[in-house]
Amino acid sequence: MFENLSLLGLQQYWWAIVSLLGALLVFLLFVQGGQTLIYTVAKNESERKVIVNLLGRKWELTFTTLVTFGGAFFASFPLFYSTSFGGAYWVWMAILFAFIVQAVSYEYRTKANNFLGQKTFEIFLVVNGILAPVLLGAAVSTFFTGSMFSVNLENIVLTNPNSLTISSWETPFHGLEAVWTIKNLAFLQNISLGLAVFFLSRVLAVQYFQHQIDNEAIQSRLKKQLSINAILLLVFFLFWFIRLLFLDGFAVNAETKEVFMEANKYFNNLIQMPVVLIIILLGVVGVLWGLFLNLFKKSMNGIFFTGAGTVLTVFGLFLIAGYNNTSFYPSTFDLQSSLTIENASSSKYTLTAMSYVSLLVPFVLAYIVYVWNKMDASKISETELMQDSHTY
Repeated sequence: MFENLSLLGLQQYWWAIVSLLGALLVFLLFVQGGQTLIYTVAKNESERKVIVNLLGRKWELTFTTLVTFGGAFFASFPLFYSTSFGGAYWVWMAILFAFIVQAVSYEYRTKANNFLGQKTFEIFLVVNGILAPVLLGAAVSTFFTGSMFSVNLENIVLTNPNSLTISSWETPFHGLEAVWTIKNLAFLQNISLGLAVFFLSRVLAVQYFQHQIDNEAIQSRLKKQLSINAILLLVFFLFWFIRLLFLDGFAVNAETKEVFMEANKYFNNLIQMPVVLIIILLGVVGVLWGLFLNLFKKSMNGIFFTGAGTVLTVFGLFLIAGYNNTSFYPSTFDLQSSLTIENASSSKYTLTAMSYVSLLVPFVLAYIVYVWNKMDASKISETELMQDSHTY
């Protein structure tokens, strides 16, 4: 089956797989958003215990999806992995540190003889909740604004490639420049998406809390938080998305594979790929409908529409970043060093073998959905936690 696909077909297939994993990761960041609300919607220890334990049932899914996302990128597009993870290592180290702190906090927050104190680990959870969405959002934005690196593809085929550098990062900040360099307003664009992802994670968290928590005091504070964070989400995302449509994008000549700047490239991608346009529109409508249900219809089921809308929207954005002769990881230092799904991918043999493994993904997703439903079969309450033998 897969062996009958062309190399380009396999590359496009794997870009879709990576895009879907990235979209699922953004949705699962609601755990991080929820952690930033520990002191906002919970005003005493018993309420914080409800919040932390509800999120504690899900945090491993976010971490696992992040690792799977990185692993899929490494296997399918290794040149991106080596260039970004090997060059922009400060931003990735910051993200990794945030997730390590999260794991330690859930494990040791209520341990006996905890010399750091319970509040210290709660603050660590808040730090993770801020850093992870903002830095991941800013990193994804560089797929559209570009980064300062160079790549020498000729070094890949040499007999002793270890003696030469294939890719080099051309700034001393190694990725952190994405959130403070003001050149060409890329900083503003990257931070806008980072903040949009941050407020999206909080919106999803509030809706998840509304659906799952049986506590009137917490419920009374959630609607106000939903309104505030929904407004901020729309402001930052619309700024980022509208500006994206009018940016010069990194196009690839289909014949020569030369990278060049094309006016309104990402707007053109949407017009030239109507299916992707429909996916993004459905995603945006899903998010707005989910917000409408929770804000104006007193429904607690908006999370299902907002969550599905998030996955569709992010999936579509990844597609316009890599499809239609577009560089998904452009270089602002040297245009011809920009990475595409064609020049950054693994061999046809590797992609074919991996494609058969990918057929197991639906079964894994089905298992996750099953376990998720079992854990969320009933709402969480203080009474339930008092009877539970394992709490965070």
